[in-house]
Amino acid sequence: MSVRSAWSLVCAMMAMRRRSLAVAALISGAILAAALVAAPAAAPAKPAAAPPGPPAPPPIGYDDTPMLPDGKWRVHDGNRPRPRMVTPPSAVPPADPGRPPSDALVLFDGKDLSHWQTQGKGPDKGKLVPAAWKVENGYMEAVPGAGSLISKESFGDCQLHVEWASPAEVKGASQGRGNGGVLLMGRYEVQVLDSWDNITYADGQAAALYGQYPPLVNASRRPGQWQAFDIIFEAPRFEDGKLARPAFVTVLHNGLVMHHRQQLIGTTGHKQVGKYTPHEPELPLTLQEHGNPTRFRNIWVRRLTGYDEPAPPPAAK
Repeated sequence: MSVRSAWSLVCAMMAMRRRSLAVAALISGAILAAALVAAPAAAPAKPAAAPPGPPAPPPIGYDDTPMLPDGKWRVHDGNRPRPRMVTPPSAVPPADPGRPPSDALVLFDGKDLSHWQTQGKGPDKGKLVPAAWKVENGYMEAVPGAGSLISKESFGDCQLHVEWASPAEVKGASQGRGNGGVLLMGRYEVQVLDSWDNITYADGQAAALYGQYPPLVNASRRPGQWQAFDIIFEAPRFEDGKLARPAFVTVLHNGLVMHHRQQLIGTTGHKQVGKYTPHEPELPLTLQEHGNPTRFRNIWVRRLTGYDEPAPPPAAK
């Protein structure tokens, strides 16, 4: 074979090899493309779960409750202006309760619950049974689930002194913080609540005439500190089954006036406008248990009379 013939053969073989490699490349590309089309699309990566956030805050008030008689605000209106904070005077001894007046009936002297009872449960439902709140260190403490306390004695027009303290350990918010109440005649409530740096609806904070009128100012002390209510109450009068004169109440909280002979709209209710219903001229007091371990001490009451009227019977000791 001549040199030229050999070189021609080599060139032909190299051309054939290049064509084979090109064909193989085309086939491989087609196979890969088909595989990509046939393969399912990869699922997008799931975003990492967000860490749980804080619980939703409790409602501050309501916008679906009835309008109060003045037509300006709803019961527990969340938009009603809240009283400004005022530092009260040091009228309440920080450690020791004050002495009651000589003509007062002492309902709690730090020793026992002999002047109090509660509504029975279970087989005792409908009966009044001995109170079951905790008593220690000169105070009584509401036991969640034990029920509200009801005084054994009944009162109408009276001057009432109550010292109380919300729990030092802050738990809950709004109405779930240090909640309680002083219910005159068991139906006209002055609200007990931890209102130190605790936003709630205005007619539900400490010293409010619950569901009716907020206090003029917020005179609350810090959680755990003793506070005082001084209440002058004029009971309603009924004649022939009808209201002859509404109730009036004056409230001092930690020595500051919260309500000055304020006329009550009616009985206390939640999310409703109170109404008067005829009742006896004297009824027991109630200390409300609302699921919080609120404390009370130094509770005394004086029955009130008019000018030139004989003094009420001596208070039992």
